[in-house]
Amino acid sequence: MKKIYRPWNQLSLGALAVLAASGVNAQYAPTPAYQGKIGKTVAETQQSWPEKKKATKGSPNVVWILLDDIGYGAISTFGGLINTPTLDSLANNGLRYTNFHTTAICAPTRASLLTGRNQHSAHMGLFPETAIGTPGYDALIPFEKGTIAEILKDNGYNTFALGKWHITPLADLTPAGPFNRWPTGRGFEQFYGFPSRGSIDQWHPELWEGTHREADRQDGKHFNELIADRAISYLASQKSGNPDKPFFLYVATGAGHAPHQVARQWSDKYKGKFDAGWDAYREQVLANQIKLGVVPKNAKVPPRNPGVKDWNSLGAEEKKLYARFMETYAGFLEYTDYEIGRVINHIRETGELDNTIVIVSVGDNGASKEGTFVGTVNNFGTGITEEERLKKNIEQIDLIGTEFSKVNYPLGWAAATNVPFRHWKQDANSEGGTHNPLIVFYPKGIKEKGGIRNQYGHVSDILPTTLELLNIKAPAVLNGIKQDPIEGTSLAYSLNDAGAKSRHTVQYYEIRGSRSIYKDGWKAGSLHVKGQDFEKDQWELYNLNDDFNETNDLAASNPAKLKELKALFDSEALKYNVYPLKDGTEPFTLPTAYNNVDKVVLYPGQSTIIDVASPFALKRSFSIVADAVLSGVGTEGVLLSRGGAAGGLSFFIQNQKLQFVYAVGDGNKYVVSSANATLPAGKVELKASVQYDSNGGGAVSLYVNNTKVGEGALAKTSDALYLHEGVNVGFDDLTPVGDTYKVPFAFTGKINKVTIDLAPTQQAVLGAK
Repeated sequence: MKKIYRPWNQLSLGALAVLAASGVNAQYAPTPAYQGKIGKTVAETQQSWPEKKKATKGSPNVVWILLDDIGYGAISTFGGLINTPTLDSLANNGLRYTNFHTTAICAPTRASLLTGRNQHSAHMGLFPETAIGTPGYDALIPFEKGTIAEILKDNGYNTFALGKWHITPLADLTPAGPFNRWPTGRGFEQFYGFPSRGSIDQWHPELWEGTHREADRQDGKHFNELIADRAISYLASQKSGNPDKPFFLYVATGAGHAPHQVARQWSDKYKGKFDAGWDAYREQVLANQIKLGVVPKNAKVPPRNPGVKDWNSLGAEEKKLYARFMETYAGFLEYTDYEIGRVINHIRETGELDNTIVIVSVGDNGASKEGTFVGTVNNFGTGITEEERLKKNIEQIDLIGTEFSKVNYPLGWAAATNVPFRHWKQDANSEGGTHNPLIVFYPKGIKEKGGIRNQYGHVSDILPTTLELLNIKAPAVLNGIKQDPIEGTSLAYSLNDAGAKSRHTVQYYEIRGSRSIYKDGWKAGSLHVKGQDFEKDQWELYNLNDDFNETNDLAASNPAKLKELKALFDSEALKYNVYPLKDGTEPFTLPTAYNNVDKVVLYPGQSTIIDVASPFALKRSFSIVADAVLSGVGTEGVLLSRGGAAGGLSFFIQNQKLQFVYAVGDGNKYVVSSANATLPAGKVELKASVQYDSNGGGAVSLYVNNTKVGEGALAKTSDALYLHEGVNVGFDDLTPVGDTYKVPFAFTGKINKVTIDLAPTQQAVLGAK
């Protein structure tokens, strides 16, 4: 095995020496000097106990809720046609912030939210999956930039995180860790959710409790229900154990990120509601928004995004299909609101809601632009035309939202739910990528119910806002580490002053080279063309004070202002680690722990390896060798599996045959079986060799004790690195890779070990999440 040296996972020797010399422990405070008096007997002794760090008596609880992939015009709270009564109630008894912004994509938003720093300053310029060795993009959130959980835990709070995380470096996502950048390593005492990937299968979620994979229960519960149940359990246990201690609860749902999956009882509530189409939706929602006061009275619907068709030009089958996509998305969000409501109601029933700060960011970016112009019911592969995809979608319309689908709606609905803004997720140059609704609820701290606030805000502002409302100062030192300054601006000044002047006056944005800069109501931005020289990108200029949804480009008429703002972007980029700009065309290798390894040995009983961080994440030829003991002709089950029904591989024994199935993910599954020869009893070596060719295909060979017993061809192979199910030894759970068995199909013999022999590293292929 090649030696793996990963200095980015370790403190430098110099840093260790400094900590050792200072007596500081980076995780635990030193034991205080004893304050009592020791006698020869207990009667002669004056006892003393170390004082525990406690929050100030009566300190508010804090709940942060982060939704996923939701445009400004989706939910009823901000004029949309998707009913969200829980969020409506929070806003009607709190405040709606209409000028709030995220980073335009998920992981950077989460890093900025949790640290109160800009995304590149927090080293999360994009994803852990796309990390490179520079400060803005290495995905190693510095301990000098403490999280809200670390701060509140240090101030006497219990801290809980549930749902999506997606900000741990891939090299740390093995069963061996290190775990200091998992949720429980960054201040959360409890975590229940998925630590990596941008999405999760809502019907078959692969979940972690802390740093351990939770066993698959096959109970049919939706992910929303599971995290709501666990949140209520955490809070009930916390109040039972210490009723006076405040809590911090962070709930990051998988909704409304694809796959859009929900029970028919929720999607059927919207039957016929979207038959008028996305153009009519935009008109109706904008009228609602004006009436609510969440957009200016003179707002106009912007032109359709490029490529989005006039609804009236579509055929009847397309309209029926697209309406069903939107019915499912709407039901998905309303159901999410229902489960959030269960958590809020629990807090109310315990008498804590009036003393709880609830902050809801409705989306971590704008509406998703990843569903193609015709949407997608399932993964039909990358080499398919839009016409072919549309045909398959129509054929599978009844699967939409079910466990047999991986749904994302068409771009027409993404544009519609983003009304009144142009563009969408990933477009950091546009309000459509970055402008999200914000709800702030705090009965004890907000005088006005249902108020509107128009002050400019950014996701980095939520941490300092929370600290100010709690009367907690940002720490100079946290866990023994000197802290860098908070970069966000508290919005607390605006809670009870609707007319207060904005204090967050400058903000940059950048995702994959698309970038913009805001200052005092002016904004300059450029939508980067992938692969184009960054210097050739076309910049636009808007005065958001008069043109809040960017319909009048002033670049040609005001070149001086454009030049000023471009220079400001450059200075902010240098300050916050934005450079070097990258758009995904650069040479790149997925940064997993297995990159420089040619052999990986796995053992039964180990935790699941997250797929994107697994030995298979880099596409290279491989062999799987199982050292096993067969108890007899009845021995069966999975030796090793990766992925599930939507794509992956499984090496197993069934019907006295050694078998291997390779599921591409577009519906094609290639099965190779051994000949009719009976497998030997006792100790045996079983091997599957997969050799990829240069034409996108490959070959599979099966061996028993080094004797070839079967072979077959792979006409097509997969580049997918985002399977929702990871690598397991001795079973295949959640959904079966193979069609001939039911999960978990656990191995009934004995596995001593499974060895994966890997070919030299090949180029990784990545996609947006």
